[in-house]
Amino acid sequence: MKILLTGGNGRLGTELQQLIPELVAPSSSEMNITDLESVLAVVRRERPQVIVHAAAYTNVGGAETDRQKCWAVNVEGTRHLALAANEVGAKLVHISTDYVFDGEQGNYRENDTPGPVVNYYSLTKLVAEEAARAARQHLIIRTSFRPREFAYPVAFSDVYTSQDYVDVIAPQIALAVQHVADISHTVLHIATERKSVYELAKRRKPDVREGLRASANVRLPGDVSLNFERWETLGREWSHG
Repeated sequence: MKILLTGGNGRLGTELQQLIPELVAPSSSEMNITDLESVLAVVRRERPQVIVHAAAYTNVGGAETDRQKCWAVNVEGTRHLALAANEVGAKLVHISTDYVFDGEQGNYRENDTPGPVVNYYSLTKLVAEEAARAARQHLIIRTSFRPREFAYPVAFSDVYTSQDYVDVIAPQIALAVQHVADISHTVLHIATERKSVYELAKRRKPDVREGLRASANVRLPGDVSLNFERWETLGREWSHG
């Protein structure tokens, strides 16, 4: 199975290339996802069976001011990849986010209605999900991850999440990608147990200080924890297979 990866130099893409060495991962200069002709040229040449779309504009604060770039990468880029996937008959695996939910209730299931979004980054990722659905064969993976080391001196104790460190999440996404032909669902949540960002941060940065989301420079959802029972059932079968 030939797999093409976007965002190969990103946080997730770097891990996936180590876990699935046979991935074809063109650089952003070789395949500019904001340019349809660039995308089509590479996809026509490689003719993959699966396209894993991990490239994204992920700076939540920066998205508020750099809206044009955020939209071009997250929305237009996904449109281009869906078109290209259809042209060669590939399945599009789109990496989405827990931020498509408003964060009012938590424990969101795959079929829960998303929105209303709380910031511009969330808006682009929600629209990108709809763009991904234009691919005749698609799988939307909602997830959330941090670098291997927690990068900030302060972590919020009133923001709840199912995110984890990228070296915890990436192997699960790799497993899903390798078994994508066996996944009939079109949406899948890949995450770990609900915890506050502060609790998560303390696991790898014991001296992190506790903070509250009111101090953030962008509006953040309160509880975007994901229910991942669907993935737990699938993943358990394959990881022990």
